[in-house]
Amino acid sequence: MTHKMLSILFMSFLITNAYSQGNKEPLKVGVIGLTHTHVHWIFGSEPRGEIKIVGIVEPDKELAKRYAQQHKFSMKLVYSSMEEMLNKTKPEAVTAFGTIYEHLKVVEAAAPRGIHVMVEKPLAVSMEHAARMQELAQKHNIHLLTNYETTWYPSTHKAYELAKKEHVIGGIRKIMVQDGHKGPKKIGVNEEFLEWLTDPVQNGGGAEVDFGCYGVNILTWFMDGKRPNSVTAISQQLQAENNPKVNDESIIILQYDSTVAVIQGSWNWPIGRKDMEIYGVNGVIYADNRYDLRVRISEGYDGFEEEVIKLKERTAPFDDPFALLAAVVRNDLKLEDYDLNALDNNMLVVEILDAAKKSAELGKTIYLKK
Repeated sequence: MTHKMLSILFMSFLITNAYSQGNKEPLKVGVIGLTHTHVHWIFGSEPRGEIKIVGIVEPDKELAKRYAQQHKFSMKLVYSSMEEMLNKTKPEAVTAFGTIYEHLKVVEAAAPRGIHVMVEKPLAVSMEHAARMQELAQKHNIHLLTNYETTWYPSTHKAYELAKKEHVIGGIRKIMVQDGHKGPKKIGVNEEFLEWLTDPVQNGGGAEVDFGCYGVNILTWFMDGKRPNSVTAISQQLQAENNPKVNDESIIILQYDSTVAVIQGSWNWPIGRKDMEIYGVNGVIYADNRYDLRVRISEGYDGFEEEVIKLKERTAPFDDPFALLAAVVRNDLKLEDYDLNALDNNMLVVEILDAAKKSAELGKTIYLKK
Protein backbone atom coordinates (compact mmCIF):
# COMPACT_ATOMS: atom_id res chain seq x y z
CA MET A 1 0.00 0.00 0.00
CA THR A 2 1.43 3.35 -1.05
CA HIS A 3 2.06 6.27 1.30
CA LYS A 4 -0.65 8.23 -0.56
CA MET A 5 -3.22 5.45 -0.03
CA LEU A 6 -2.33 5.25 3.68
CA SER A 7 -2.82 9.01 3.97
CA ILE A 8 -6.23 8.82 2.28
CA LEU A 9 -7.35 5.97 4.54
CA PHE A 10 -6.14 7.81 7.64
CA MET A 11 -7.94 11.02 6.64
CA SER A 12 -11.08 9.02 5.90
CA PHE A 13 -10.90 7.49 9.39
CA LEU A 14 -10.51 10.91 11.00
CA ILE A 15 -13.46 12.35 9.07
CA THR A 16 -15.68 9.34 9.84
CA ASN A 17 -14.75 9.41 13.51
CA ALA A 18 -15.34 13.16 13.76
CA TYR A 19 -18.70 12.79 12.06
CA SER A 20 -19.80 9.98 14.37
CA GLN A 21 -18.75 11.91 17.46
CA GLY A 22 -19.82 15.37 16.37
CA ASN A 23 -23.17 14.43 14.90
CA LYS A 24 -24.48 12.30 17.72
CA GLU A 25 -27.90 13.65 18.58
CA PRO A 26 -28.15 15.09 22.10
CA LEU A 27 -30.45 13.35 24.55
CA LYS A 28 -33.88 15.00 24.66
CA VAL A 29 -34.51 15.93 28.28
CA GLY A 30 -37.47 17.41 30.13
CA VAL A 31 -36.95 19.43 33.32
CA ILE A 32 -39.68 18.88 35.91
CA GLY A 33 -39.80 21.66 38.48
CA LEU A 34 -37.71 24.76 39.07
CA THR A 35 -38.04 25.10 42.85
CA HIS A 36 -34.80 23.21 43.58
CA THR A 37 -31.94 25.64 42.93
CA HIS A 38 -29.69 22.81 41.77
CA VAL A 39 -31.65 23.23 38.54
CA HIS A 40 -29.11 25.89 37.53
CA TRP A 41 -26.76 22.94 36.99
CA ILE A 42 -28.68 21.49 34.05
CA PHE A 43 -29.04 24.86 32.32
CA GLY A 44 -25.29 25.33 32.66
CA SER A 45 -24.68 21.82 31.36
CA GLU A 46 -26.83 21.98 28.22
CA PRO A 47 -24.28 23.96 26.13
CA ARG A 48 -21.86 21.01 26.42
CA GLY A 49 -23.99 19.24 23.80
CA GLU A 50 -24.80 15.89 25.43
CA ILE A 51 -28.39 16.94 26.21
CA LYS A 52 -31.07 19.22 24.79
CA ILE A 53 -33.82 20.59 27.04
CA VAL A 54 -37.08 20.14 25.12
CA GLY A 55 -39.58 21.10 27.82
CA ILE A 56 -39.87 22.47 31.34
CA VAL A 57 -42.69 21.89 33.84
CA GLU A 58 -43.30 24.76 36.25
CA PRO A 59 -46.77 26.01 37.20
CA ASP A 60 -45.29 29.11 38.89
CA LYS A 61 -44.90 31.30 35.81
CA GLU A 62 -43.17 34.14 37.67
CA LEU A 63 -40.50 31.72 38.85
CA ALA A 64 -40.18 30.33 35.32
CA LYS A 65 -39.79 33.85 33.91
CA ARG A 66 -36.92 34.57 36.32
CA TYR A 67 -35.10 31.46 35.15
CA ALA A 68 -35.90 32.18 31.51
CA GLN A 69 -34.34 35.62 31.78
CA GLN A 70 -31.28 34.29 33.58
CA HIS A 71 -30.65 31.31 31.31
CA LYS A 72 -32.00 32.78 28.06
CA PHE A 73 -34.61 30.16 27.23
CA SER A 74 -38.03 30.76 25.69
CA MET A 75 -41.15 30.62 27.84
CA LYS A 76 -42.57 28.45 25.02
CA LEU A 77 -40.60 25.61 26.61
CA VAL A 78 -42.56 25.96 29.87
CA TYR A 79 -45.64 23.83 30.57
CA SER A 80 -48.00 23.83 33.54
CA SER A 81 -48.27 20.04 33.90
CA MET A 82 -46.13 16.95 33.44
CA GLU A 83 -48.70 15.27 31.22
CA GLU A 84 -48.78 18.16 28.78
CA MET A 85 -45.01 18.45 28.57
CA LEU A 86 -44.46 14.69 28.22
CA ASN A 87 -47.15 14.31 25.57
CA LYS A 88 -46.08 17.29 23.48
CA THR A 89 -42.28 17.17 23.67
CA LYS A 90 -41.66 13.39 23.95
CA PRO A 91 -38.43 13.57 26.00
CA GLU A 92 -36.20 10.52 26.29
CA ALA A 93 -35.44 11.36 29.92
CA VAL A 94 -36.58 13.78 32.60
CA THR A 95 -34.79 15.38 35.54
CA ALA A 96 -36.67 16.20 38.74
CA PHE A 97 -35.98 19.56 40.34
CA GLY A 98 -38.99 19.89 42.62
CA THR A 99 -39.49 18.58 46.15
CA ILE A 100 -38.22 15.17 47.22
CA TYR A 101 -41.83 14.16 47.94
CA GLU A 102 -42.68 14.83 44.28
CA HIS A 103 -40.06 12.36 42.99
CA LEU A 104 -42.61 9.57 43.13
CA LYS A 105 -45.09 11.53 41.00
CA VAL A 106 -42.38 12.12 38.40
CA VAL A 107 -41.60 8.39 38.14
CA GLU A 108 -45.33 7.53 38.07
CA ALA A 109 -45.75 9.84 35.07
CA ALA A 110 -42.54 9.01 33.22
CA ALA A 111 -41.97 5.28 33.72
CA PRO A 112 -45.13 3.99 31.95
CA ARG A 113 -44.07 6.07 28.94
CA GLY A 114 -40.61 4.47 28.93
CA ILE A 115 -38.97 7.76 29.90
CA HIS A 116 -35.82 7.55 32.02
CA VAL A 117 -35.52 9.62 35.21
CA MET A 118 -32.78 11.37 37.17
CA VAL A 119 -33.71 12.89 40.54
CA GLU A 120 -31.77 15.15 42.86
CA LYS A 121 -30.60 13.55 46.08
CA PRO A 122 -31.94 11.70 47.94
CA LEU A 123 -34.01 9.25 45.89
CA ALA A 124 -37.17 9.49 47.99
CA VAL A 125 -38.67 10.74 51.27
CA SER A 126 -39.35 7.21 52.57
CA MET A 127 -38.96 3.51 51.82
CA GLU A 128 -42.64 3.41 50.86
CA HIS A 129 -42.03 5.95 48.10
CA ALA A 130 -38.69 4.38 47.12
CA ALA A 131 -40.17 0.88 46.81
CA ARG A 132 -42.93 2.13 44.51
CA MET A 133 -40.39 4.02 42.39
CA GLN A 134 -38.18 0.94 42.10
CA GLU A 135 -41.18 -1.21 41.16
CA LEU A 136 -42.14 1.20 38.36
CA ALA A 137 -38.58 1.50 37.07
CA GLN A 138 -38.16 -2.27 36.88
CA LYS A 139 -41.61 -2.91 35.40
CA HIS A 140 -41.12 -0.39 32.61
CA ASN A 141 -37.39 -1.02 32.15
CA ILE A 142 -36.21 2.55 32.71
CA HIS A 143 -33.07 3.91 34.30
CA LEU A 144 -33.70 5.70 37.61
CA LEU A 145 -30.62 7.63 38.73
CA THR A 146 -29.93 9.88 41.71
CA ASN A 147 -27.61 12.88 41.50
CA TYR A 148 -25.32 14.07 44.30
CA GLU A 149 -22.86 16.93 44.03
CA THR A 150 -20.08 14.87 45.61
CA THR A 151 -20.37 12.22 42.89
CA TRP A 152 -18.60 14.65 40.56
CA TYR A 153 -15.73 15.48 42.94
CA PRO A 154 -12.44 14.07 41.63
CA SER A 155 -11.39 13.70 45.29
CA THR A 156 -14.30 11.30 45.98
CA HIS A 157 -13.09 8.92 43.27
CA LYS A 158 -9.39 9.28 44.02
CA ALA A 159 -10.05 8.46 47.66
CA TYR A 160 -11.98 5.35 46.61
CA GLU A 161 -9.22 4.32 44.22
CA LEU A 162 -6.48 4.70 46.83
CA ALA A 163 -8.43 3.07 49.67
CA LYS A 164 -10.34 0.31 47.86
CA LYS A 165 -8.25 -0.60 44.84
CA GLU A 166 -4.67 0.24 45.83
CA HIS A 167 -5.13 -0.38 49.57
CA VAL A 168 -2.59 2.32 50.40
CA ILE A 169 -3.87 2.71 53.99
CA GLY A 170 -4.57 -0.96 54.67
CA GLY A 171 -7.93 -2.27 55.82
CA ILE A 172 -10.53 0.48 56.35
CA ARG A 173 -11.55 0.89 59.98
CA LYS A 174 -13.37 4.24 60.14
CA ILE A 175 -14.89 6.69 57.66
CA MET A 176 -16.03 10.14 58.71
CA VAL A 177 -18.07 12.29 56.33
CA GLN A 178 -18.96 15.93 56.98
CA ASP A 179 -21.42 17.85 54.83
CA GLY A 180 -23.40 21.05 55.18
CA HIS A 181 -23.39 24.79 55.67
CA LYS A 182 -24.80 27.54 57.93
CA GLY A 183 -28.40 26.65 57.06
CA PRO A 184 -30.73 27.33 54.12
CA LYS A 185 -32.03 30.64 55.45
CA LYS A 186 -28.61 31.90 56.51
CA ILE A 187 -27.05 31.24 53.11
CA GLY A 188 -29.98 32.93 51.38
CA VAL A 189 -31.68 30.23 49.33
CA ASN A 190 -34.68 31.58 47.41
CA GLU A 191 -38.15 31.47 48.96
CA GLU A 192 -39.45 28.75 46.64
CA PHE A 193 -36.65 26.41 47.73
CA LEU A 194 -36.69 27.40 51.42
CA GLU A 195 -40.42 26.72 51.67
CA TRP A 196 -40.08 23.00 51.04
CA LEU A 197 -36.47 22.37 52.09
CA THR A 198 -37.48 23.10 55.69
CA ASP A 199 -40.70 21.09 55.49
CA PRO A 200 -40.57 17.57 57.01
CA VAL A 201 -43.08 16.16 54.50
CA GLN A 202 -41.84 17.68 51.26
CA ASN A 203 -38.14 17.20 52.08
CA GLY A 204 -38.55 14.04 54.15
CA GLY A 205 -36.75 15.54 57.14
CA GLY A 206 -34.16 18.18 57.97
CA ALA A 207 -30.37 18.18 57.90
CA GLU A 208 -30.10 14.39 58.21
CA VAL A 209 -31.90 14.06 54.87
CA ASP A 210 -30.50 17.12 53.11
CA PHE A 211 -26.87 16.45 54.02
CA GLY A 212 -26.74 13.09 55.79
CA CYS A 213 -27.66 11.42 52.51
CA TYR A 214 -24.29 12.33 50.96
CA GLY A 215 -22.34 10.29 53.49
CA VAL A 216 -24.77 7.36 53.39
CA ASN A 217 -24.48 7.27 49.59
CA ILE A 218 -20.68 7.25 49.72
CA LEU A 219 -20.56 4.64 52.49
CA THR A 220 -22.88 2.31 50.55
CA TRP A 221 -20.48 2.58 47.60
CA PHE A 222 -17.37 2.03 49.74
CA MET A 223 -18.96 -0.96 51.48
CA ASP A 224 -19.97 -2.64 48.18
CA GLY A 225 -23.67 -2.41 49.00
CA LYS A 226 -23.43 -4.19 52.36
CA ARG A 227 -26.05 -3.17 54.87
CA PRO A 228 -24.68 -1.80 58.13
CA ASN A 229 -25.39 -4.02 61.10
CA SER A 230 -26.88 -1.08 62.96
CA VAL A 231 -27.79 2.58 62.65
CA THR A 232 -27.56 4.97 65.59
CA ALA A 233 -28.47 8.63 65.18
CA ILE A 234 -29.08 11.82 67.10
CA SER A 235 -30.68 14.97 65.78
CA GLN A 236 -31.27 18.39 67.25
CA GLN A 237 -32.82 21.72 66.39
CA LEU A 238 -30.33 24.51 67.09
CA GLN A 239 -31.96 27.18 64.90
CA ALA A 240 -35.62 27.08 65.84
CA GLU A 241 -36.06 30.60 64.51
CA ASN A 242 -34.91 29.54 61.04
CA ASN A 243 -35.98 25.88 60.88
CA PRO A 244 -39.08 25.63 63.08
CA LYS A 245 -40.43 22.37 61.57
CA VAL A 246 -37.27 20.25 61.24
CA ASN A 247 -33.97 19.39 62.90
CA ASP A 248 -30.84 21.12 61.64
CA GLU A 249 -28.15 19.04 63.35
CA SER A 250 -27.57 15.33 62.73
CA ILE A 251 -25.00 12.64 63.48
CA ILE A 252 -25.50 9.15 62.03
CA ILE A 253 -23.30 6.22 63.11
CA LEU A 254 -23.19 3.13 60.89
CA GLN A 255 -21.65 -0.05 62.29
CA TYR A 256 -20.32 -2.70 59.89
CA ASP A 257 -18.43 -5.92 60.71
CA SER A 258 -15.01 -4.28 60.66
CA THR A 259 -15.73 -0.61 59.93
CA VAL A 260 -17.51 2.23 61.67
CA ALA A 261 -18.83 5.32 59.87
CA VAL A 262 -19.71 8.69 61.36
CA ILE A 263 -21.82 10.94 59.13
CA GLN A 264 -22.36 14.53 60.19
CA GLY A 265 -25.00 16.38 58.19
CA SER A 266 -25.53 19.85 59.56
CA TRP A 267 -27.02 23.26 58.90
CA ASN A 268 -24.82 24.65 61.67
CA TRP A 269 -21.33 24.57 60.19
CA PRO A 270 -19.78 28.07 60.33
CA ILE A 271 -18.10 27.33 57.00
CA GLY A 272 -19.72 25.22 54.27
CA ARG A 273 -18.05 21.87 53.74
CA LYS A 274 -18.18 18.57 51.88
CA ASP A 275 -15.24 16.47 52.99
CA MET A 276 -14.35 13.06 54.37
CA GLU A 277 -11.65 11.15 56.22
CA ILE A 278 -10.90 7.48 55.60
CA TYR A 279 -8.88 5.77 58.34
CA GLY A 280 -7.11 2.50 57.66
CA VAL A 281 -4.78 0.24 59.61
CA ASN A 282 -1.70 2.01 58.21
CA GLY A 283 -2.81 5.56 57.44
CA VAL A 284 -5.53 8.01 56.55
CA ILE A 285 -6.88 9.69 53.43
CA TYR A 286 -8.30 13.22 53.73
CA ALA A 287 -10.56 14.34 50.88
CA ASP A 288 -10.59 18.00 51.90
CA ASN A 289 -12.74 19.37 49.09
CA ARG A 290 -13.45 18.80 45.41
CA TYR A 291 -9.82 18.92 44.27
CA ASP A 292 -7.56 18.56 47.33
CA LEU A 293 -6.59 15.23 48.82
CA ARG A 294 -3.95 14.21 51.37
CA VAL A 295 -2.58 10.78 52.22
CA ARG A 296 -0.83 10.21 55.54
CA ILE A 297 1.05 6.98 56.19
CA SER A 298 1.75 6.20 59.85
CA GLU A 299 5.30 6.32 61.26
CA GLY A 300 5.67 5.27 64.87
CA TYR A 301 3.25 6.62 67.51
CA ASP A 302 2.16 9.98 66.09
CA GLY A 303 4.48 10.52 63.15
CA PHE A 304 3.50 10.31 59.51
CA GLU A 305 4.64 10.82 55.97
CA GLU A 306 2.19 12.96 53.97
CA GLU A 307 1.51 13.19 50.24
CA VAL A 308 -0.54 16.15 48.99
CA ILE A 309 -2.46 15.63 45.75
CA LYS A 310 -4.11 18.35 43.63
CA LEU A 311 -6.68 16.84 41.28
CA LYS A 312 -8.15 17.88 37.95
CA GLU A 313 -11.72 17.38 36.72
CA ARG A 314 -12.61 13.88 35.57
CA THR A 315 -13.11 13.18 31.88
CA ALA A 316 -16.53 13.13 30.20
CA PRO A 317 -19.05 11.72 30.93
CA PHE A 318 -17.79 11.32 34.50
CA ASP A 319 -17.55 15.06 35.10
CA ASP A 320 -21.24 15.95 34.71
CA PRO A 321 -24.52 14.32 35.80
CA PHE A 322 -26.41 14.99 32.60
CA ALA A 323 -23.57 13.81 30.37
CA LEU A 324 -23.59 10.59 32.38
CA LEU A 325 -27.38 10.34 32.11
CA ALA A 326 -27.08 10.61 28.33
CA ALA A 327 -24.35 7.96 28.23
CA VAL A 328 -26.40 5.54 30.35
CA VAL A 329 -29.60 6.03 28.32
CA ARG A 330 -27.67 5.63 25.05
CA ASN A 331 -26.11 2.39 26.38
CA ASP A 332 -22.66 3.89 26.02
CA LEU A 333 -22.10 3.25 29.72
CA LYS A 334 -23.32 0.61 32.16
CA LEU A 335 -23.28 1.56 35.84
CA GLU A 336 -21.58 -0.87 38.19
CA ASP A 337 -23.51 -2.36 41.10
CA TYR A 338 -23.93 0.17 43.92
CA ASP A 339 -22.51 2.98 41.81
CA LEU A 340 -23.10 6.38 43.42
CA ASN A 341 -25.86 7.14 40.89
CA ALA A 342 -27.35 3.66 40.81
CA LEU A 343 -30.80 2.61 42.04
CA ASP A 344 -29.55 -0.26 44.23
CA ASN A 345 -27.25 2.13 46.12
CA ASN A 346 -29.94 4.72 46.60
CA MET A 347 -32.60 2.27 47.75
CA LEU A 348 -30.23 1.41 50.60
CA VAL A 349 -29.61 5.12 51.25
CA VAL A 350 -33.34 5.66 51.86
CA GLU A 351 -33.52 2.57 54.07
CA ILE A 352 -30.62 3.82 56.21
CA LEU A 353 -32.03 7.36 56.41
CA ASP A 354 -35.39 5.95 57.55
CA ALA A 355 -33.56 3.97 60.24
CA ALA A 356 -31.60 7.08 61.27
CA LYS A 357 -34.78 9.12 61.67
CA LYS A 358 -36.33 6.32 63.71
CA SER A 359 -33.21 5.98 65.87
CA ALA A 360 -33.11 9.71 66.63
CA GLU A 361 -36.81 9.76 67.42
CA LEU A 362 -36.73 6.72 69.74
CA GLY A 363 -33.30 7.38 71.22
CA LYS A 364 -32.02 3.88 70.48
CA THR A 365 -29.98 1.89 67.99
CA ILE A 366 -31.83 0.37 65.03
CA TYR A 367 -30.62 -3.05 63.83
CA LEU A 368 -31.12 -3.72 60.12
CA LYS A 369 -32.27 -7.04 58.72
CA LYS A 370 -29.69 -8.95 56.72
